Amino acid sequence: MQFKNPEVLYFLSLLIIPILVHLFQLQKFVKTAFTNVAFLEKITLQTRKSSRLKKWLILASRLLLFFAIVFAFSQPYFSNKKADEKQHNFIYLDNSLSTNTKGEKGNLLQISAQEIIENVSEKDVYSLQTNSNFYSKISKSELKNILLNLKETTKKIDLSSVLLKFKNKTTDKIKASNKTILISDFQNTYKNKFTNVTPPFSAIKLESSIKNNISIDSVFITNTSSNNFTLNVVLKNQGNLKNKIPIAIYNNSKLISKLTSSLKKDSEKTIEFKIQNQEEFNGKIEVNFSDTFSFDNTFYFTIKNNKKTNILTIGNQADFLSKIFTKNEFNFTNSTLQNINYNSLLKQQLIILNELKNVPEILSKRLIEFSNNGGDLAIIPNENLNLKSYNSFFQKLKIGKLRPQKNDSLKITNINFKHPFFTNVFSKKVTNFQYPFTKNHYPISPIKSSKIISFEDNSSFINLTKKGESNIYWISSSLNKKNSNFTNSPLIVPVFYNFGKQSFKHSQLFYRINSDNKIDVNTKINKDQVLKISNSEYTFIPLQQKTQSKVSLTLDKKHLKAGFYNILNANDTIQKIAFNYPKEESSLNFLDLNELKKENSNITISSSIADTFNKINKKNEVHWLWKWFLALAIVSLLLEILILKFYKP
Repeated sequence: MQFKNPEVLYFLSLLIIPILVHLFQLQKFVKTAFTNVAFLEKITLQTRKSSRLKKWLILASRLLLFFAIVFAFSQPYFSNKKADEKQHNFIYLDNSLSTNTKGEKGNLLQISAQEIIENVSEKDVYSLQTNSNFYSKISKSELKNILLNLKETTKKIDLSSVLLKFKNKTTDKIKASNKTILISDFQNTYKNKFTNVTPPFSAIKLESSIKNNISIDSVFITNTSSNNFTLNVVLKNQGNLKNKIPIAIYNNSKLISKLTSSLKKDSEKTIEFKIQNQEEFNGKIEVNFSDTFSFDNTFYFTIKNNKKTNILTIGNQADFLSKIFTKNEFNFTNSTLQNINYNSLLKQQLIILNELKNVPEILSKRLIEFSNNGGDLAIIPNENLNLKSYNSFFQKLKIGKLRPQKNDSLKITNINFKHPFFTNVFSKKVTNFQYPFTKNHYPISPIKSSKIISFEDNSSFINLTKKGESNIYWISSSLNKKNSNFTNSPLIVPVFYNFGKQSFKHSQLFYRINSDNKIDVNTKINKDQVLKISNSEYTFIPLQQKTQSKVSLTLDKKHLKAGFYNILNANDTIQKIAFNYPKEESSLNFLDLNELKKENSNITISSSIADTFNKINKKNEVHWLWKWFLALAIVSLLLEILILKFYKP
């Protein structure tokens, strides 16, 4: 038994007063002379014994009365916790996209929020963690308002981070007992996130009533010609075989193409659409199918065909460059050292120095300015270059030092397939082609660089040095046919094509929400101007870096909605881009809590939200006893009245 007001029990000491009163004989018997009392002696004794018994009964009833009153005011109770403590319930409610689906009772997220509201206690305090916010020490009414306005989000949060935050909050100096409850579908959660030192928690798994899902994984373009291109749509099927799934492609709201396709069990399939070339294509793909998740049945992408990279070659004429940098993708120009238009240098995205014997001082200054503004450089040496002139240029660029020429004939054998430069270039490692060679080359002692292609002795043939936003490529050998046959190698096209493509980061076909995205916009803005990104509902100013010829936008895990967005300069639309939800949200890979419980005894699996909170409320329910003691006081009072009225000694 526990007491809310234990100090009242000190008044029990006052019970000595009625005891003392009853112990003293305050009423004395008066003896009266009688002529013959012999036959009355027995009756007198009996009367005195009856009076004494009545006094003891009255004393007991009064003691019981005062005892019950004191206990009633001390408010005794039975409970698993102290009455002056509050139960602090830490609740994690997963509101990621994957919980915005249909369960047995309806939408998983909405039903979960409603059940929490209906079953939490008014007496307790709550801390709520969602994927987007943390609400500390709130009441039931505050919790209700938050849950009623809760929406799904693209943001993901690690469950170990949730538990760590809850653990840190329990160290606060608040007089409360704590309970941790995780409500999630536990999508893509791995066992190593829970260990033997994981604090105890109750887990409630949200499960969809549909176990099949079709998602649009990605899109890409192939077979581009002057008239049309092939749009490849990658569909992912999780679940059983699905027949005749309708797929439609729109340009804005205009239907362009529609077909049906069947998908094998747990498979991926690429579907091709022939699309006529248009200057601007704002594409939307729709899959008409009722499955687990609806958000991944629509996919957005944009194509703008007039996007070209400005490339300038300074030095010797090279026919292979003009064949790689075609007019439909690049604005390619060639200039001799004597005829350079220095005013046009900062308008380029890539400048190639092709076999210059030396780098004049005026050109060196302009190229350094170009590099500092984010422009890319590719340097092909001359067989008879001026080492002092090049090293002076390299020193100002801060990319290393050129060493004297080596006249060893070496094969070019090693490709760094894992380098980001070759992303999506090779479907597999190539080992059976005829290795190109060079007769001589210039080694470099680079600063913080990486090898893209290497010689057979593992020395660098093509070297990449990152300098801020600029890429500087050093090709260690002259590429003229007298010195090397590299221009006849299959490698020549992807290498120089990527030099051009990676020098300017055009807007992609699409971007993923909640990822780090970087977009280069080919525009000039004033010092006080900024670019904005906007759609019909939302406008924001991204992080941006201005250079002479472009503005680089960085979207650091913005939590947007899927759809089209405009890049604005004031009120003018410069470019349109498309965002789609993270494809990880479409996964039907969930953690088996029963398997997890076998390895971790700290985890309690609950069948429903209602059961969990009912157990918490019942466990922490306070059984007050003061009413019983008050009833006992009334009974003792009535008992005393009955004794006084009906008990006649």
